[in-house]
Amino acid sequence: MRIAWKSAAVHLSRIALAGATVSSACRVGPRYTRPTASAPLEYKEGAAPLSAGAWKLAEPGDTAARGAWWDAFNDPRLNDLERRLDGSNQNIAAAVANVQIARAMVREARAQFFPLVTTNPSVINSHVSAAFGRSLGATFTDYSVPVDASWEPDLFGRVRMSVESGTFAAQAAFADLENVRLSAQAELAADYYGLRAQDALRQVLDSTVNAYRETLDLTRALFVAGRSSDEAVAQAEAQLRATEAQATNLGVLRAQYEHAIAVLVGVPPSTFAIPVEREPFRPPVIPPGVPSALLERRPDIAAAERTVAQANAQIGVARTAFFPTVTLDGSAGVLSTTLATLFTWPSRVWSVGPSLLQTIFDGGARKATVDQYRAAYDQTVATYRQTVLIAFQQVEDNLAALRILAQEIELQDAAIGAAQRGLQEADVRYRTGIDPYLNVLVAQTTLLNLEQTAVNLAMQRMVASVQLIKALGGGWDASRIPSP
Repeated sequence: MRIAWKSAAVHLSRIALAGATVSSACRVGPRYTRPTASAPLEYKEGAAPLSAGAWKLAEPGDTAARGAWWDAFNDPRLNDLERRLDGSNQNIAAAVANVQIARAMVREARAQFFPLVTTNPSVINSHVSAAFGRSLGATFTDYSVPVDASWEPDLFGRVRMSVESGTFAAQAAFADLENVRLSAQAELAADYYGLRAQDALRQVLDSTVNAYRETLDLTRALFVAGRSSDEAVAQAEAQLRATEAQATNLGVLRAQYEHAIAVLVGVPPSTFAIPVEREPFRPPVIPPGVPSALLERRPDIAAAERTVAQANAQIGVARTAFFPTVTLDGSAGVLSTTLATLFTWPSRVWSVGPSLLQTIFDGGARKATVDQYRAAYDQTVATYRQTVLIAFQQVEDNLAALRILAQEIELQDAAIGAAQRGLQEADVRYRTGIDPYLNVLVAQTTLLNLEQTAVNLAMQRMVASVQLIKALGGGWDASRIPSP
């Protein structure tokens, strides 16, 4: 039995060596070249110009570690929430599982490089008819221990390109995971500053309510003294109650922000709470860098580029259908009618030999398949370039938003200062009986509206800062993409 195995193994090893030699020399698929993508020399909203041309090869290989990007906001509570998110967000967990699926598929494809070895031991009792020349009614028992091996040499690179395609898909899945993580981080930061804005608005309204209450007390005193009317008292009271209701209504949106953050960090909203924060918030300075760096820093761009590479490999897999398939089959084992002689030398059996399969006519099916994958490749290239264009748009949008909001906030602060002076003047003139209470009411309403707008503008600037960091790739490091 050992000699039979040795003989079969010699045949297998010789053909395997020849197949490996041919496989290393043959490649029927197109070699992958990263598609070019339009990269402007500078951002319209301001950046250092590039020395290179307007077209740059995509290279998802940025090695500049940026770490936890939210640290730039210098907010300990936000830092804590972001750290909790990475380990408990369910969308991130699903994306991690998707990466594991893609990696398992690569291992499954790699398994085709090796022979398939099976065994099927059996003990079969059979009754033979007398028509075969044996004793009438004779019963025989056959003992069999076969080991079968089948191997398809990768002569034209089908398996190798399938592995490449799976590897690129796994890399794209990893980049998708980083994009899901970055999106969740940015959404958490935006919701957090939305909640902080509600706290700031509540602070403005509480302060306003206190001022309105003092005004109502003053108006009542003046009414009692005969220096004001009951109409003014009613107006002051209506203004106070409306502002109190407005302050109470802020709790609805704050609760919704808090619940959204709870879901992001993977806990039930009923067990999660964020205390009220009164500290002002200011956006960090975010250098956008040069536009071409965006091609390396954004995980969605890297995912799109890896998808292009996968589509290119699929063209090669489809082309291998035009070439013959060579399969080497080998079998060895022992076969006997008695268990005592099963493992003796005369009971040995073996066979080995190659087979070839070639499609002669298929009505153009193989060519159509290749054309299909070529068109799919063109589609992924277009998707990749569109992803790049959208990335530049998002950066420009948020750079413009930050620039314009900074100007608007400066003007808004000046307007608030003017409204405060106007309110002071109206209050003095009302107290001295020169002007009616209506002038005070108008001045108070104007100041409140301006202060609320200022808080909303500050929130918009914080959210635009978060979105700009997301558009620039956040803290993602493309060198973490697994290599082939």
